[in-house]
Formats: sequence, structure tokens, C-alpha cells
Amino acid sequence: MPTPSRRTVLATGSALGGAALVGTLPAQATAATTAEQPPVRPVGPRAEADAWRSVLDDADLVWQKMPTTWYEGPYLGNGRLGSGIYQEPGKNAVRFNIQHSEVQDHRPEFGSLFGLARLPIGYFTLEPVGTITGLDWRLRLRDAELTGTLTTDKGTLTLRAQVDNARSVLAVEVTPSAGERGFRWVFHPAEATSPRAAFKPIPDGYTANPPAEVGRYAGDVSASVQSLLSGGEHVTAWRERTRGAARTLYVDVEHSYPKSTARDKALATVRLVSNLPYDALAVPHRAWWHAYYRKSFLSVPDARIQRFYWIQLYKVAAAARRDAPVMATSGPWLEPTPWPATWWNLNVQLEYWLIHGSNHLELDAVTRALGEFRDNLTAEMAPAYRADSLGIPRTTDVSLVNGGATSTSQGYGVGIPGQDPPTPEVGNLTWALHNVWLSYRHTMDESILRDTLYPLLRKAIAYYLHFLEPGADGKLHLPATFSPEYGGNTRDCNYDLMLLSWGCRTLLESAELLGIEDESAPRWREVLTKRVAYPTDGNGFMIGADIPFAKSHRHYSHMLAVYPLYELTGRDADERALIEKSLAHWVGFEGALQGYTFTGAASMSALLGKGEDALKYLGELMSRFIQANTMYKESGPVIETPLSAAQSLHDMVCQSWGGVVRVFPALPATWADLTVHDFRTQGAFLLSAVREKGVTRWVRLVSEAGAPCVVRHGIAGPVEVRDGHGRRLSYEDAGTGDGAIRIRLRKGESALVTAAGDRPDLRIEPVTPNARAARWGMPA
Repeated sequence: MPTPSRRTVLATGSALGGAALVGTLPAQATAATTAEQPPVRPVGPRAEADAWRSVLDDADLVWQKMPTTWYEGPYLGNGRLGSGIYQEPGKNAVRFNIQHSEVQDHRPEFGSLFGLARLPIGYFTLEPVGTITGLDWRLRLRDAELTGTLTTDKGTLTLRAQVDNARSVLAVEVTPSAGERGFRWVFHPAEATSPRAAFKPIPDGYTANPPAEVGRYAGDVSASVQSLLSGGEHVTAWRERTRGAARTLYVDVEHSYPKSTARDKALATVRLVSNLPYDALAVPHRAWWHAYYRKSFLSVPDARIQRFYWIQLYKVAAAARRDAPVMATSGPWLEPTPWPATWWNLNVQLEYWLIHGSNHLELDAVTRALGEFRDNLTAEMAPAYRADSLGIPRTTDVSLVNGGATSTSQGYGVGIPGQDPPTPEVGNLTWALHNVWLSYRHTMDESILRDTLYPLLRKAIAYYLHFLEPGADGKLHLPATFSPEYGGNTRDCNYDLMLLSWGCRTLLESAELLGIEDESAPRWREVLTKRVAYPTDGNGFMIGADIPFAKSHRHYSHMLAVYPLYELTGRDADERALIEKSLAHWVGFEGALQGYTFTGAASMSALLGKGEDALKYLGELMSRFIQANTMYKESGPVIETPLSAAQSLHDMVCQSWGGVVRVFPALPATWADLTVHDFRTQGAFLLSAVREKGVTRWVRLVSEAGAPCVVRHGIAGPVEVRDGHGRRLSYEDAGTGDGAIRIRLRKGESALVTAAGDRPDLRIEPVTPNARAARWGMPA
């Protein structure tokens, strides 16, 4: 057997949906004799994880200077418990924040931003004996663990820290040198009040919750019990254990409402978990993270962007899980913010887009939450529309409740078109359901379509239909609604017209797939036939019929039909010119542009096949907005923009809208080499492909659902298509005029596309970067 290389053989399938690699010949190579295809060299077991280990170790964040803010420091999380780590302001200590995505107030009479807001919990300070003189930390992505050394003038503190994957437990092991044996941990409970109180006027009658009570309990367990005025409590319990030279702090957070049961659960959890040495706790934690990363693979020759991408995969799994709350604006890492809730007019949508291509549907809290809490959305409608309509307000708590202090001041959260001042923002549920539709399309799981998407989208569109009326021109028009964040209400608002059109089209397609003869189908067809054209002027898309796009604006709410809905794609010269003009006009106004302006512009450029422009916009994002630890800030901490930048990268590497898988549709010229493996596409295909020296060498698709397979492979000249056993597969030109081919694949089958006569090496490995780049974090 040859000496194992550091390259990994691509297997044709596995129990993990094609993500696991094996150290044996792939099935395709095994049957290569009859197909006149030489076998791929075998690789030894050691090389199984080399590709992942290489890119993840390279992407580790490092700190050789002390971080002083949320935007600079390491962060740990498991979708619920989160800890951001940085210097305690003005003190010779290190802060470990303790925050939890389920901890919130329960006073709906004060609305989602005060009465239902996420509540700060507090933080621990690690207080050394001596004065801090230096540090050397590494956030090890592969293990989701912070490791390193804190140096003082009295010695060193060597630490390891993790937020356990399965429990709301932070474990920090510290091994002090002789001079630092007297270091200590101190817990500082936060005032249990809405973080928005520091930024906006407080509603009449709103007061903070009472101070937390800190006490010591049997078994050397301490706890901070935070009672809530509404009933219930949240509790932080902790215990420190010494084993040899190491001292390990175990911290658990629990929340209960309306009963006060969190204390007993937190105490019991800490007593149980603290019996486990740090290494024992780490074994299942690391196993989960190792398996998580191996579900997909991406390597690009831009070292800075590649590292950024893998950090976002870490970040999204640290912030999101299917059974955890839908991410609030700062994820589980709550900090002082004017936005202590979940935002549904852009933030949620952008936060979750990257889970589809990266093959991480286990993080899809949006589909789960909309299905689970749909009944709460009924109460967000005005009483006259609750029988057949649904909507979601701009902001909610974890159970999709907005509360009484709404933008309508009427006790319901979704405004009435043409009636409710100041901002009848109607399209948010329909846009959120587009994320659900993406989950359906990337899995072809009919239960998502039948149980969640169809019934909720039907009611979201029914709300629009109450107000859609014919005008003097014979077209169907909407009364005044609000385009997120631009200012002013407008008739025929593009945000709503575009979502309405997508919703009607999707309902018709879904009804056909589900075999439903829906009585509303004729009305949906009428909308698509008679809807007024999207308002435009000489600069492109307007906000609506009454409001041109005439000032700097960070949001692309007026362009959703281009991205992410892909209704307008530049299929002819006029449509392409409209998109280009609208895009240039939008980003041409400096002043209010923010980070997600540039992720949206990058994805729209990728749609048009403009890889250089897409990379330029990502470069603007990186240089102007992304912080040292890849977090993002506006007037408060928010996390949607870096996560959406990962999706912009996806859009450059693969697009699968409109029933066509497009491989490498928008790469800049400098990205001559690229590797992607088990990228999930619409139609439930897993895509693997390699580009070498500016040429696509091979493309492989595994069908999980047997959906129609059309692929624009990008390989010049005649091609060969082979199945998982190396045998030739028939294919036909798809008739799209861009070289796409149609391959008939049943569920579980695969197709390998190569240039005719080419026998490429089917190995997955990182590509060589074009240039060196600094690590993320705060290196020396």
C-alpha cells in the first residue's frame, strides 16, 4: 500500500449523507476496470480527517493582546448558553459573560422590547493574584474550546474553557503556577431589566425586576437566583472543583416560567456535572463538533475569507440549534443593545441562510418555531382578520409573541394596510416562510411543505388578499404599507408586492405537489396575472408607487424579487439592465450603508455572474465593518451580517434557484483553485466539485430525493457522465443555452461529470492560498 498522503479520497456515499470519508477505494474507483477508468489511489486511515483538520486549525482565532470588548474577544456557545470573554473594563481581571437565549422577561403589557425582552444575567471575573502582563489564547474551532495562558507578574494561569454541547454548562479549567494559586472567581449578577432601557425611553409603569439573591447551598454549590415580577425565575449556579493542580469552574443557567423551578434544576445539574473531570466532559462535546464540521467542506484560495467562512460555521452552531430559540439580534451573547429581541424584517432571514448550502439543517430553528408557535401569530392580527390570516410583527420573543406595546398601539402587532400608522409592515411572515421554503427545497422533505409552509403561507397571503383591489388601470394594487426601515408608507410597496407574488406562485406549486385543490387557487392565479408592475423609475426599483429610492438606505427590501427570491434574474437584456441600475443606485448612496448592504450587493452580483464585483463587496464588508473576532456592530451588537457574508460566498460557489444547479457561477479570476464537498443544493443534491488552474476538473452530485437533476457544470467541451460504479450515464442538453445538462438520477444515485477522456483525481483537499493573511482575533 502506498504511503498515506495528506489528501483525502472522496467516497461516493456514507451514512452521513456523503460527508464522511473513508480510507478505502471509493465505489466509483472499485468498478473502474469495466469503465476503463483507473482506480484512485487508496489513502490510509490517518488521512480521513486531514482536510477538515487542516482548514479548521488554520482558521483558529488567536489572541496575543488582551481583548477589551465583545467585538474583540473569544466566544463560546451551544445555541442557548453563551459566553463572550474579554477584559473586565478598568480592572485587572478577565470577564466571562454568562448569557442565555431562553432567559427573558414575561410582561407582555410592555411589549417585546421591554416586557418580553431578553434579560442580562451577569458575568464571572477571573481575578489573578498578579498584574496581567500578557496572554496567548487560541479559540480552537474544531473542538469549540478556548485554550491558552494568561501571564501576570506573579506567574501564569493556563486555561481551557468550553460551553458544553448538550447542557447549559460552562466549564473553565485553570491550572495556576505557584505564584497564581490564589486566583479567584467572582460572580457579578446583572440588573434584570431590558437592555433597551439604556437606549430608549422606558414605558410608563415599567420597572426593573428585583435584585438577584446570591447564596451558598449544600455541596459547595453557589447560586444567583433572579426572581421575576411576572413569576418564575432564572438561576445561575456554580461550583469549583480542584483536581491535582487544576481548578475547574462549572456554571449552569436555567430559566423557568411561570413556576420557580429553575433553582433546583440548576443546583442538581452543577452537582452532577462537577463530578466529571474537564476531559470527561469534553469527550462527547468534541465528538459532536467534529461530526458537525464534516458534513461539508469548502476551500478557497483567499486565506482571510476561507478562515472567516469556517469561523461563521463555528459561530452559527454556537448560536443556533433546531430546538433552541430563533436567534435574537446578538445570538446567545447578549450585551447592552437597543435590540434585545428577535427581529423578523431581515435579521432572522439572514442569520439562517448559510445552514442550507453548508448542509446544517439541524440548526433550522425557524421552521421549527414557526410551526410550533403558529397559534401565537393569530393574536398578532387585528381581530377582524384572525379567522383566516397570519402575520409576524417586526419583533418578538422566543415564542413569537410581540406583546401589548406594539407599533399599532392597538394591542396587536401586524399593522393594517392603508390604515395603521405609522408602519404597517406586512411582509415579514412571508419572508420568514421563504426560509422555510428553502429548507424544503434543500431537503425535499414533504412534511415541511405540508405541515408548516403551506398552511402558514396560505394565511400570510390571505391577509394581503383582503386589501388587494383593482385600480383604474385594471391592475391589482395594494394600499399603503411600509418597506422596512426606509421611512414613509407607500402604495404598491415593492417589499410587499414582491413577497405577495412569490407567495402566490409558491402556493400554486405547493398545492400541485401536495395534491390539494385549494379554493383560493383562482385568486392566486389572478394575482400573478393582474398584479401591478413593480414600481420603477429612471434609477431602477422604487420603494413603492409614492416613494422613489432617493437616499442612503442599508436595507434591500425594495429589491427582494432579485435577491433572495430570484424572480428577476437578468434573463434578458432589459431585466439585467434594471437589476444593474437598481444595484448601482442603491449602493451609490453613502451615509446609511451598513455591513449587510454589502453582503446583499455581493449576492446580487453573484446572481449576475460578476465574481469580481462580488469579491469587491465582500472586501468592503471586511475592511469597513467586520470586527477582530468576526463579529459586527451598528449601534449595538448584531450577528446577522457576518453569517450572511458566508451565504454570499455560497452564492459565488454554487446557486441552485430555478431548478438548475450552477457550479462556480461567480468566481473572481484570482480564485483559480477551489474545492467544495457535500454542498447541499435545492432538489436535495449533495454537490462536490474541484477547480484547478482556472478549470473545473470534475463535478459530482448525489441525489437524496430523486428530484429532477439539471446541472450547469461549467466544464468546457464534450463531457462524460458516470454513475457511482464508474459506468456511463446518459444525459441530454437541458436547453437552457448555457451548457447545462439533464441527468436522470433516482434517490441515492450519483453522477460524476468530467471532460471527455479526463480521469481526474477525486480527492478532497484544501487549496493553496494565493497569499499569506493575518489570523482573525488579535495576533501580535
